[in-house]
Amino acid sequence: MSAALKDQSQQHLHAGLTRRQISMMGLGGAIGAGLFVGSGQAISIAGPAVLVSYLLAGTVIIVIMAMLAEMVAANPSSGAFSTFAHKAMGRSAGSTLGWLYWVQLVVVVAAEATGAAAIVAGWFPSVPQWGWVLLFVIALSGANLLGVRNYGRFEYWFAVIKVAAIIAFLVLGALVLSYIIPTDQPVGLGNLAAHGGFAPGGMAGIAAAVLIVIFSFGGTEVVAIAAAESNNPADNIKRVVRSVMARILVFYLGSILVIVAVVPWNDPAIVTGPFAAVLSVLNVPGVEVVMNAVVVIALLSAMNANIYGSSRMLYSLGKRKLAPVAVTHVTGKGVPAKAVISSVAFSFLAVGLNWIWPEKVMPILLNVVGSTIIVIWSFIAVTQYILRRRADRNGEHLPVRLWGFPYLSIATIVVLAGIIGVSMTDAAARTQLLLTAGLTAVIWIVSKIALRNVPEVIDVEHVDEVA
Repeated sequence: MSAALKDQSQQHLHAGLTRRQISMMGLGGAIGAGLFVGSGQAISIAGPAVLVSYLLAGTVIIVIMAMLAEMVAANPSSGAFSTFAHKAMGRSAGSTLGWLYWVQLVVVVAAEATGAAAIVAGWFPSVPQWGWVLLFVIALSGANLLGVRNYGRFEYWFAVIKVAAIIAFLVLGALVLSYIIPTDQPVGLGNLAAHGGFAPGGMAGIAAAVLIVIFSFGGTEVVAIAAAESNNPADNIKRVVRSVMARILVFYLGSILVIVAVVPWNDPAIVTGPFAAVLSVLNVPGVEVVMNAVVVIALLSAMNANIYGSSRMLYSLGKRKLAPVAVTHVTGKGVPAKAVISSVAFSFLAVGLNWIWPEKVMPILLNVVGSTIIVIWSFIAVTQYILRRRADRNGEHLPVRLWGFPYLSIATIVVLAGIIGVSMTDAAARTQLLLTAGLTAVIWIVSKIALRNVPEVIDVEHVDEVA
């Protein structure tokens, strides 16, 4: 191969992901600490009615994923929703959404490394927490630099372990609720109505829980980015979205039903560890160690996926001249190495923060990006509405079409606006939302200024195609 041809081959990412790997990435992105730990806080607020909260939030994410499937099938792109927003509303919108998503992921990567390190440091106190953060960042950065095919294998097995843990939990729960496995305390559907009734917090409790629950589904959008690095993006995204969302709803709703049926919703143990609370009722030996191990795997899996997602988003921003062109360099293995390294650079900073303030890093990091997923989903919904109307007006063929358009799209935008409105009534959520709004405004202003003298990229649709 000549040098010219070799250089040309290195200008694009490689299609190395299989449909099965993308499906497991979607599951892995959604099944994380938000389910294993965060669900306890939602249950403590809404009681058994948290099932309604999960159903509402699950319905929203199903529609969002269907919107992404429509746009990805028509235009596969490593920039995904940022590229779509760019096309629909101009490069300032595309730049703002892309950089907001990138900032969210790089902060979350550092937070996930911190969370996993805090647990492992408890097992091996001779190694400081910052040392584990450094180890996790180096190891998963290396996994991402090995090539997308190897990354897909890593993430596939991470997700398999989490899915296996959920299935085992659901089987145990079914055996308990069927009275096949005896327990020392009453279990069953009676717990759904006891201790203040099904909805002890009323509609306000259900709404407040939705604010927590909806963030648990964050991470599924990575399939829209990953689909671009597969051999048949249009067909893959259609099948993946359908299977992933069905499984996520079963896993989430099934797990929450088991928790609130086996353990009284107001049991303090639920807040600290809902899954561990159920397993302790079964007198499972070593339950705390087992659940902590699952949480560590969940965090590392999400961290791995977020390094991937952030690097591909940064690569796409560079290809559209919305980020330094240097991040578009692709190695012979089809990896945007400089984008990967840039995306994990903040995590190395987090190593130092863990050394200085080991107990304060996680809350600070999470508070900064606490509401970005709502903003991103809102961008996706508005973008899909604009592009679908444009496509219908121009008579364009769309391989995948969202059902119920335009009513479902409008309803989704209204629901997301309602969630934002409810968020403003809660002090903690309001703080996060205002911080995210401020971050979004700063990114938009900086983008407007930085792009003022940069020529517009004409062919947005094909600028970051995958070879």
